[in-house]
Amino acid sequence: MGSSHHPNWTTFARIPSNDKDFPRVLAYVNICLSALCFLLHKDIFNHRDISLISFSNNNTCFYILNVYSDSSHTALKYLKNIKANINNVVLITGDFNIRDSLWDLSSPFHSAISNDLIIVVDSFNLALSSPTNPCPTRYSETAGELNSVINLMFLCYDSSELDQHSILPKSHLSSDYAPLTVIIPLSEEIVQMSKLILTPKSNQESEFIKDVISKFKDLDMTSIKDIDKLEQVIKQFGMIIDQA
Repeated sequence: MGSSHHPNWTTFARIPSNDKDFPRVLAYVNICLSALCFLLHKDIFNHRDISLISFSNNNTCFYILNVYSDSSHTALKYLKNIKANINNVVLITGDFNIRDSLWDLSSPFHSAISNDLIIVVDSFNLALSSPTNPCPTRYSETAGELNSVINLMFLCYDSSELDQHSILPKSHLSSDYAPLTVIIPLSEEIVQMSKLILTPKSNQESEFIKDVISKFKDLDMTSIKDIDKLEQVIKQFGMIIDQA
């Protein structure tokens, strides 16, 4: 179906080389963080299930690695076999599709594939993060099948600022997975955020709403024949809202 787009967020996703190469991981970065110069590095990991994002903070380049490892552990095997000399990886996170007693108390077994995962994260000087609120990350809809922990996060060794993550409550609007969240400390002087606030029920708010409605009516909808055309109109409307 494609990815969602929003004018306040920049989407980072690998461009597929063919119909069977569509990315299964992507990243959204809020535009208020644009000063940190986020980049997608497919020059380092060119894989549909791996997203390596860099950002610059306090004159240092840091990396975030997002991984989707399918039932065959394709991405994990790729990471183990490829040699990448990368420093300052802040975290590795994703859906690893591995049930193991190391992180899931409901699983009585240790999986051999977990050893490969530990080897990979150890090569980046990261360690398994313990959530502040241990709970399942995947909720089964199959009767008799237990919920499980297969979404993991790995953070820097011996870091006092970045040592634990949290698991957000599963939303009825989301999939059967519970999202993971962590706060990455940044140098405050780098990120400068400003917000235009419209007072509720004010004349400025009323004029803004009228302006948006008027411009929305002026959009050319006759050319929408497929998803690509629809996304173009959505992006155009987002630019109009930013200008308003």
